Amino acid sequence: MNKAKFIEDTVKSTLESLAIEYEWIEVDPDFADTASFCKKYGFGMDKSGNTIILASKRGEKKYSACIVLGTDRLDVNKKVRDLMGVSRLSFANTDEIMYLTGMMVGGVTPFGLPNSLPIYIDATIMSKDYVILGGGSRSGKIKISPSALLNIRSAKVIEGLSMPTTS
Repeated sequence: MNKAKFIEDTVKSTLESLAIEYEWIEVDPDFADTASFCKKYGFGMDKSGNTIILASKRGEKKYSACIVLGTDRLDVNKKVRDLMGVSRLSFANTDEIMYLTGMMVGGVTPFGLPNSLPIYIDATIMSKDYVILGGGSRSGKIKISPSALLNIRSAKVIEGLSMPTTS
């Protein structure tokens, strides 16, 4: 079994073990990034979530995952830095993401992440009727009710985690 299929099966198994209803959406890997996916498959950026892995830059290495809508920008330098209790923060690099999650950039999902990893969900997501997230690889996405995210033990809903991007 290839690695992408293994990760997808792990994500699906996690969803099923949490009794989460979901729709699996097959995706051409060339269109896995949020903007490309939305344009090709006809979904709104305001219903698509990005799961972003962040890493501390000083001292003991700390990580977190943040979920924000495709229309929004994560408040890394204030909100996330304060939540993580670190002085400097950056986006995790591809190697760190693969090591920590086993997932590919463009497909990271909060389902199946290590239990020790804090997951912060922007509160605006919770008002949507559904959200589309990565499926663990670049070949699939999952469509779920935002309330399903609350089944993840390390997940917390955070007000002001992101800000709308300016066009």
